Amino acid sequence: MINKTIKTLSLSLCLVASSSQATILDFYDTIFNGQNQFTTAVTSAGSSVSSVTLNGLSGGNSWDLGDFTISTTDGFNESIYGASYDNSTGEMIGIDPRDNNDNGAGSGLTFTFDSAVNALGFEVGDWATCCFTSELFISFDGGAAIKVASATNANDNPATAAGGNAGDAFFVGAIDDSSQFTTVTFFGNGFGEFLTAGGTIMYSALDVGSVTVPEPSTIAILGLAMMGLSFSRRKA
Repeated sequence: MINKTIKTLSLSLCLVASSSQATILDFYDTIFNGQNQFTTAVTSAGSSVSSVTLNGLSGGNSWDLGDFTISTTDGFNESIYGASYDNSTGEMIGIDPRDNNDNGAGSGLTFTFDSAVNALGFEVGDWATCCFTSELFISFDGGAAIKVASATNANDNPATAAGGNAGDAFFVGAIDDSSQFTTVTFFGNGFGEFLTAGGTIMYSALDVGSVTVPEPSTIAILGLAMMGLSFSRRKA
C-alpha cells in the first residue's frame, strides 16, 4: 500500500511539472467511445472537429476527399471494403504491412491535408485476428511514431472486447499539440496481419500547447502524501 501511494504521488507531481509543455494524446476505444473522447479533447482545447465519412471510393492508391488526400504510403494499390465488412461507419481502405525493415511504416496510409492539423482520428477494422504481437502507430510529418494500440490476442481489439465480432472496427486517433502538420501516416507492424482503416475521418487544428492533461489539486497531492506517512507509521 505504501509503495502504491508513493507511485501515485510521483505521477501526480510529474503531471504538474509537465502541464505547461506540449501534450501528446492517443485514443484507442470503441467507435462510439473513441469519437466522443476525441471530440471532448478537441473542444476542451478550444477548437472544433471536422469529419468526412468515406463513401463511393474505388480501389487504387490515392483518394481525394476535399480537405485532404489519403494515399498508400508505398504507392501500392489497395481494395475498398464496405461498412458492413467491419461494422464501421463508412468505407474502409485495405492495409497490408509488408516491409519489416521499416517497422511497417512504408506500407501504411498517409493523410495529406491542404491546411495543417494536429489532431486526427478514424476507424480501424479486421485487426487483432492473427500474427501477434501487432501494434498500430500514427506519425505526424514523419516524426516519432506514436503507438496507439497493441494486441497480443483478439480481445485486445476494443470492439471485440465489448462483445462485437472478431475484427470489428474500433476508433484510433492522436493529438500532438507541439506544432501543426500537413501529413499524418498510419501503419501497423503485424506482418501478415491485414487490416483496414477509414470509416469516419475526424480532424482538427488546435493551438500549440492548448491541450491540458487532467491533474489532481495540490490538496489532493498533499492528502496522498499524508496517507503514505500514515501507513508508514502503522507498519512501524
